[in-house]
Amino acid sequence: MTDLLPFIEGLPKAELHVHHVGSASPRIVSELAARHPDTKVPLDPGTLAEYFTFTDFAHFVEVYLSVVDLVRTPDDVRLLTFEVARDMARQNIRYAELTVTPFSSTRRGIPEQGFMEAIEDARKAAETELGVLLRWCFDIPGEAGLDAAEETARLAVDLRPEGLVSFGLGGPEIGVPRPQFKPYFDRAIAAGLRSVPHAGETTGPQTVWDALNDLRAERIGHGTSAPQDPELLAYLAEHRIPLEVCPTSNIATRAVATLDEHPVREMVAAGVLVTVNSDDPPMFGTDLNNEYAVAARLLELDERGVAALAKNAVEASFLDPSGKARIAGEIDAYTEQWLAK
Repeated sequence: MTDLLPFIEGLPKAELHVHHVGSASPRIVSELAARHPDTKVPLDPGTLAEYFTFTDFAHFVEVYLSVVDLVRTPDDVRLLTFEVARDMARQNIRYAELTVTPFSSTRRGIPEQGFMEAIEDARKAAETELGVLLRWCFDIPGEAGLDAAEETARLAVDLRPEGLVSFGLGGPEIGVPRPQFKPYFDRAIAAGLRSVPHAGETTGPQTVWDALNDLRAERIGHGTSAPQDPELLAYLAEHRIPLEVCPTSNIATRAVATLDEHPVREMVAAGVLVTVNSDDPPMFGTDLNNEYAVAARLLELDERGVAALAKNAVEASFLDPSGKARIAGEIDAYTEQWLAK
């Protein structure tokens, strides 16, 4: 795994499952915490690693929401968004679909138009200054219920920012059945957005089936339990429905016990289109480069195998065809140049 790290670090990449607030680096979290001293989030970047040690998924959500509470103004939103893009640029991420939860910000008093302007300003600056293309997935925080779903759908459809491409559903799965969100996904899909709910992360394969049948999912966030149902795996492979796999995240939230037990091998063996992602990277002590290194070890990949994995993310993205061809071409050129050394 270590031998492939230099190759991975320079490899052009796309990322499809990464959360906006969850991507805040310790430096940015500390800066936001200093702006809002009433928070319980540690001000010292060095103590954040301990703060970001989770006992289970419920504890992760609790800590995650404490960081969400640090984002209180449009200026906070703009700072966070651009700095996330800066971290992506350092990893040679060319394109990312960033999962944004606008309800969490607007309910805390950030004006909805100010929120949209802040993320869009950061998106345009990231493309111009950093060479990173950002697109948005607006997701429903499932734990906040149908009021949050209604608000998220309204913001997505009525105030749709230029960079918005998809509609999602995050948060806890236990006690939050997917079918109840069907009307909101129907509305978003009718407006031209793509369906990308989380499913089967901490619950069983039925949650994935519900996401497919009720929410018309075009990609599945996590899908960790899918290998428990061979029929589901066969369906995902046949219909070329990608899984957004986040190995280290699954360990950190206790969705999977150990990396060696991670079901990504079964997913790939079944012919499912697997993409590799970082989810909430600083909170899980990882980044996309590390996730590729983990996947390379689990799947026993060489450089060409890692490059093929990177091209999976490009294929599964909602980037336009010319954009896909450009990044795929960069991956091929980089790989051939590397192997010719």
